[in-house]
Amino acid sequence: MAAAAPPPPPTPAPSAPTGLSDSTPGGHPLFSRIRLATPLDIPYIQKLIHQLAIFEKLADLCTATESDLASTLFKSPPFHSFTIFLLEVSSRPFENDSAFHSQNFTPIERIINLDHSVSDPEAGAFANGINGDVVVAGFVLFFPSYSTFLGKPGFYVEDLFVRECYRRKGLGKMLLSAVASQAARMGYGRVEWAVLDWNAIAIKFYEEMGANVLPEWRICRLTGPALEAHRDAN
Repeated sequence: MAAAAPPPPPTPAPSAPTGLSDSTPGGHPLFSRIRLATPLDIPYIQKLIHQLAIFEKLADLCTATESDLASTLFKSPPFHSFTIFLLEVSSRPFENDSAFHSQNFTPIERIINLDHSVSDPEAGAFANGINGDVVVAGFVLFFPSYSTFLGKPGFYVEDLFVRECYRRKGLGKMLLSAVASQAARMGYGRVEWAVLDWNAIAIKFYEEMGANVLPEWRICRLTGPALEAHRDAN
Protein backbone atom coordinates (compact mmCIF):
# COMPACT_ATOMS: atom_id res chain seq x y z
CA MET A 1 0.00 0.00 0.00
CA ALA A 2 1.22 3.47 -0.84
CA ALA A 3 2.54 6.16 1.41
CA ALA A 4 0.09 8.66 2.69
CA ALA A 5 1.10 12.29 2.42
CA PRO A 6 3.44 13.47 5.21
CA PRO A 7 2.15 16.09 7.64
CA PRO A 8 1.55 19.47 5.96
CA PRO A 9 3.89 22.41 6.46
CA PRO A 10 2.73 25.52 8.35
CA THR A 11 0.04 27.28 6.33
CA PRO A 12 -0.71 30.94 5.75
CA ALA A 13 -4.01 32.66 6.42
CA PRO A 14 -6.81 31.91 3.90
CA SER A 15 -7.67 34.20 1.01
CA ALA A 16 -10.07 34.13 -1.90
CA PRO A 17 -10.32 30.82 -3.84
CA THR A 18 -8.48 30.51 -7.13
CA GLY A 19 -8.34 27.89 -9.86
CA LEU A 20 -6.38 24.67 -9.44
CA SER A 21 -3.95 25.69 -12.17
CA ASP A 22 -3.14 29.20 -10.88
CA SER A 23 0.44 29.36 -9.54
CA THR A 24 0.33 32.88 -8.12
CA PRO A 25 1.48 32.88 -4.46
CA GLY A 26 -0.48 34.52 -1.70
CA GLY A 27 -2.70 31.93 -0.05
CA HIS A 28 -4.86 29.46 -1.97
CA PRO A 29 -7.59 27.43 -0.25
CA LEU A 30 -7.87 23.82 -1.35
CA PHE A 31 -11.28 22.49 -0.41
CA SER A 32 -11.10 18.78 0.38
CA ARG A 33 -13.79 16.20 1.03
CA ILE A 34 -13.84 12.54 2.04
CA ARG A 35 -16.99 10.65 1.14
CA LEU A 36 -18.13 7.08 0.64
CA ALA A 37 -17.39 5.89 -2.88
CA THR A 38 -20.20 4.53 -5.05
CA PRO A 39 -20.28 2.25 -8.11
CA LEU A 40 -20.16 5.39 -10.28
CA ASP A 41 -16.65 6.02 -8.97
CA ILE A 42 -15.20 2.74 -10.26
CA PRO A 43 -13.42 4.35 -13.25
CA TYR A 44 -11.58 6.71 -10.89
CA ILE A 45 -10.80 3.91 -8.45
CA GLN A 46 -9.34 1.70 -11.19
CA LYS A 47 -7.06 4.54 -12.35
CA LEU A 48 -5.93 5.20 -8.77
CA ILE A 49 -5.15 1.51 -8.21
CA HIS A 50 -3.03 1.48 -11.36
CA GLN A 51 -1.11 4.56 -10.20
CA LEU A 52 -0.62 2.94 -6.79
CA ALA A 53 0.85 -0.16 -8.44
CA ILE A 54 3.29 2.02 -10.41
CA PHE A 55 4.31 3.87 -7.22
CA GLU A 56 4.96 0.57 -5.44
CA LYS A 57 6.93 -0.75 -8.46
CA LEU A 58 4.41 -3.57 -8.81
CA ALA A 59 2.63 -2.57 -12.03
CA ASP A 60 3.25 -6.02 -13.53
CA LEU A 61 1.06 -7.52 -10.79
CA CYS A 62 -1.85 -5.12 -11.27
CA THR A 63 -4.48 -6.79 -13.45
CA ALA A 64 -7.70 -5.43 -11.92
CA THR A 65 -10.14 -4.05 -14.51
CA GLU A 66 -13.21 -1.90 -14.01
CA SER A 67 -15.31 -5.04 -14.56
CA ASP A 68 -13.40 -6.88 -11.84
CA LEU A 69 -14.02 -4.05 -9.39
CA ALA A 70 -17.69 -3.75 -10.34
CA SER A 71 -18.23 -7.47 -9.71
CA THR A 72 -16.62 -7.49 -6.26
CA LEU A 73 -17.12 -4.06 -4.66
CA PHE A 74 -20.26 -2.35 -3.33
CA LYS A 75 -22.04 -5.65 -2.66
CA SER A 76 -22.55 -5.04 1.08
CA PRO A 77 -23.43 -2.05 3.27
CA PRO A 78 -20.48 0.25 4.09
CA PHE A 79 -18.17 -1.02 6.85
CA HIS A 80 -19.59 -4.57 6.67
CA SER A 81 -17.24 -5.55 3.86
CA PHE A 82 -14.94 -3.74 1.40
CA THR A 83 -15.40 -0.01 1.90
CA ILE A 84 -13.82 2.88 0.03
CA PHE A 85 -13.45 6.48 1.12
CA LEU A 86 -12.88 8.75 -1.88
CA LEU A 87 -10.86 11.95 -1.52
CA GLU A 88 -12.03 14.88 -3.64
CA VAL A 89 -10.61 18.39 -3.92
CA SER A 90 -11.82 21.64 -5.42
CA SER A 91 -10.78 25.28 -5.69
CA ARG A 92 -14.30 26.25 -4.61
CA PRO A 93 -16.53 25.19 -1.71
CA PHE A 94 -18.40 21.95 -2.28
CA GLU A 95 -22.09 22.05 -3.03
CA ASN A 96 -24.27 20.46 -0.39
CA ASP A 97 -25.00 17.23 -2.28
CA SER A 98 -27.47 15.13 -0.29
CA ALA A 99 -26.61 12.09 -2.44
CA PHE A 100 -23.35 11.73 -0.49
CA HIS A 101 -24.99 11.87 2.94
CA SER A 102 -26.29 8.68 4.51
CA GLN A 103 -26.96 7.16 7.90
CA ASN A 104 -23.67 5.28 7.50
CA PHE A 105 -21.32 8.21 6.99
CA THR A 106 -21.37 11.98 6.72
CA PRO A 107 -18.73 13.41 4.35
CA ILE A 108 -15.74 15.07 6.02
CA GLU A 109 -14.76 18.47 4.64
CA ARG A 110 -11.62 20.48 5.33
CA ILE A 111 -9.97 23.61 3.91
CA ILE A 112 -6.21 23.45 3.39
CA ASN A 113 -4.49 26.78 2.77
CA LEU A 114 -1.53 26.59 0.38
CA ASP A 115 1.17 29.01 -0.72
CA HIS A 116 0.41 28.05 -4.34
CA SER A 117 -2.64 26.43 -5.87
CA VAL A 118 -2.12 22.94 -7.27
CA SER A 119 -1.23 22.32 -10.90
CA ASP A 120 -2.92 19.00 -11.70
CA PRO A 121 -1.84 17.60 -15.10
CA GLU A 122 -4.48 14.85 -14.84
CA ALA A 123 -7.40 17.00 -13.76
CA GLY A 124 -9.37 16.05 -16.87
CA ALA A 125 -9.04 12.32 -16.26
CA PHE A 126 -10.07 12.65 -12.62
CA ALA A 127 -12.68 15.40 -12.90
CA ASN A 128 -16.06 14.62 -11.39
CA GLY A 129 -18.35 15.79 -14.19
CA ILE A 130 -21.34 15.91 -11.88
CA ASN A 131 -19.81 18.41 -9.47
CA GLY A 132 -18.17 21.21 -11.46
CA ASP A 133 -14.43 21.51 -10.86
CA VAL A 134 -14.29 18.72 -8.26
CA VAL A 135 -11.33 16.39 -8.84
CA VAL A 136 -10.65 12.95 -7.37
CA ALA A 137 -7.31 13.09 -5.53
CA GLY A 138 -7.03 9.76 -3.70
CA PHE A 139 -8.72 6.90 -1.90
CA VAL A 140 -8.48 4.41 0.93
CA LEU A 141 -9.91 0.88 0.76
CA PHE A 142 -10.46 -1.05 3.98
CA PHE A 143 -12.50 -3.94 5.36
CA PRO A 144 -13.33 -5.61 8.70
CA SER A 145 -10.81 -7.79 10.47
CA TYR A 146 -10.87 -9.48 13.87
CA SER A 147 -8.47 -9.69 16.80
CA THR A 148 -8.90 -12.80 18.92
CA PHE A 149 -6.52 -11.32 21.50
CA LEU A 150 -8.69 -8.23 21.90
CA GLY A 151 -11.96 -10.02 21.29
CA LYS A 152 -12.92 -7.14 19.01
CA PRO A 153 -13.25 -6.45 15.30
CA GLY A 154 -11.05 -3.93 13.55
CA PHE A 155 -10.32 -2.55 10.09
CA TYR A 156 -7.56 -3.63 7.74
CA VAL A 157 -6.44 -0.97 5.28
CA GLU A 158 -5.62 -2.59 1.95
CA ASP A 159 -4.79 0.55 -0.05
CA LEU A 160 -4.12 4.17 0.84
CA PHE A 161 -3.13 6.46 -2.01
CA VAL A 162 -2.95 10.16 -2.79
CA ARG A 163 -2.10 11.31 -6.31
CA GLU A 164 1.39 12.82 -6.61
CA CYS A 165 0.46 16.48 -7.08
CA TYR A 166 -1.68 16.40 -3.89
CA ARG A 167 0.88 14.80 -1.58
CA ARG A 168 2.53 16.56 1.38
CA LYS A 169 -0.59 18.57 2.06
CA GLY A 170 -2.08 16.53 4.90
CA LEU A 171 -4.55 14.67 2.67
CA GLY A 172 -3.13 11.21 3.33
CA LYS A 173 -3.40 11.84 7.05
CA MET A 174 -6.96 13.00 6.53
CA LEU A 175 -7.83 9.70 4.79
CA LEU A 176 -6.20 7.45 7.36
CA SER A 177 -7.66 9.45 10.24
CA ALA A 178 -11.13 9.02 8.73
CA VAL A 179 -10.74 5.23 8.90
CA ALA A 180 -9.38 5.36 12.45
CA SER A 181 -12.18 7.67 13.54
CA GLN A 182 -14.80 5.33 12.09
CA ALA A 183 -13.21 2.35 13.86
CA ALA A 184 -13.19 4.18 17.20
CA ARG A 185 -16.84 5.24 16.84
CA MET A 186 -17.84 1.65 16.08
CA GLY A 187 -16.01 0.37 19.17
CA TYR A 188 -13.42 -1.51 17.11
CA GLY A 189 -10.10 -2.46 18.65
CA ARG A 190 -7.53 -1.62 15.98
CA VAL A 191 -6.68 -0.46 12.49
CA GLU A 192 -3.86 -2.26 10.69
CA TRP A 193 -2.07 -1.99 7.36
CA ALA A 194 1.20 -2.91 5.66
CA VAL A 195 3.98 -0.63 4.46
CA LEU A 196 6.86 -1.38 2.08
CA ASP A 197 10.16 -1.60 3.94
CA TRP A 198 11.88 0.83 1.55
CA ASN A 199 9.28 3.54 2.07
CA ALA A 200 11.01 5.38 4.91
CA ILE A 201 8.89 8.51 4.46
CA ALA A 202 5.68 6.54 4.95
CA ILE A 203 7.06 4.63 7.94
CA LYS A 204 8.04 7.89 9.66
CA PHE A 205 4.65 9.40 8.84
CA TYR A 206 2.75 6.43 10.30
CA GLU A 207 4.84 6.49 13.45
CA GLU A 208 4.13 10.20 13.86
CA MET A 209 0.42 9.36 13.64
CA GLY A 210 0.88 7.01 16.61
CA ALA A 211 1.10 3.69 14.75
CA ASN A 212 3.38 0.88 15.91
CA VAL A 213 5.46 -0.59 13.08
CA LEU A 214 5.98 -4.31 13.79
CA PRO A 215 9.22 -5.46 12.12
CA GLU A 216 8.99 -8.96 13.60
CA TRP A 217 5.89 -9.78 11.54
CA ARG A 218 6.05 -10.91 7.90
CA ILE A 219 3.28 -11.07 5.28
CA CYS A 220 2.44 -14.56 3.99
CA ARG A 221 0.47 -14.87 0.76
CA LEU A 222 -1.05 -17.62 -1.36
CA THR A 223 -2.05 -16.47 -4.84
CA GLY A 224 -2.15 -17.62 -8.45
CA PRO A 225 -1.09 -21.24 -9.11
CA ALA A 226 -0.03 -21.74 -5.49
CA LEU A 227 -3.57 -20.93 -4.38
CA GLU A 228 -5.20 -22.99 -7.13
CA ALA A 229 -3.17 -26.02 -6.07
CA HIS A 230 -5.34 -26.15 -2.93
CA ARG A 231 -8.66 -26.07 -4.79
CA ASP A 232 -9.31 -29.81 -4.45
CA ALA A 233 -7.28 -30.37 -1.30
CA ASN A 234 -10.41 -31.43 0.58
